[in-house]
Amino acid sequence: MKVFGFPLSPFVRKVHLVATEKGIAVETVLGNPANPAPEFLAASPFRKIPALQDGDFTLADSTAIVTYFDALTPDPPMLPGDARQRAKAVWFEEFADTILTPAGGKIVFNRFVGPKFLGLPGDEEAARQGEAELVPILAYFEGVAPAVDWLTGSAISIGDIAVAAVFRTLGYVGREPAAEQHPKTAAWYARVCARDAWQAVAAREAAIMAKIGG
Repeated sequence: MKVFGFPLSPFVRKVHLVATEKGIAVETVLGNPANPAPEFLAASPFRKIPALQDGDFTLADSTAIVTYFDALTPDPPMLPGDARQRAKAVWFEEFADTILTPAGGKIVFNRFVGPKFLGLPGDEEAARQGEAELVPILAYFEGVAPAVDWLTGSAISIGDIAVAAVFRTLGYVGREPAAEQHPKTAAWYARVCARDAWQAVAAREAAIMAKIGG
């Protein structure tokens, strides 16, 4: 299997984390939506990352790919069997993708991605707007972060992985959870980061980023 995308993306990281948790072997292929290779474009005609190629089967969007992985290799499940826990897992993935990422993305793009990789001057006003938007978002998550275990119970779910994947990207601009400000969030995040799958994906990401000058 090939996963196209850029390792800095929380959506790409989410897919790699789920694959690693499940023991699914995937190959990372750098995919640039602005200058797509034919292979990437065939898998993602609207240039969304990540994109997946599994033989003659192609798919784009992290949620769709994770759903495919969960059906392909059910154990361990990323979506809990209990109705309320499953709904919560979906909510936290949605929270990560549509609330946390847009706010944090304003900081990451304008202080890291744009200046470092695209040669664009950062818009500091937009970055500060992202910081302001993060305040109530992080306060919410601090209020729901579990003291033990995971967001939906005793087993890790797609909700934990999706939120933690965004925090990892925020780390590129020094905004990973800090115990001084958000102790419950920081403790939960540390538990995610201690997992073998996380360590493996983080090591591969660091190697790729070092190679491309990140």
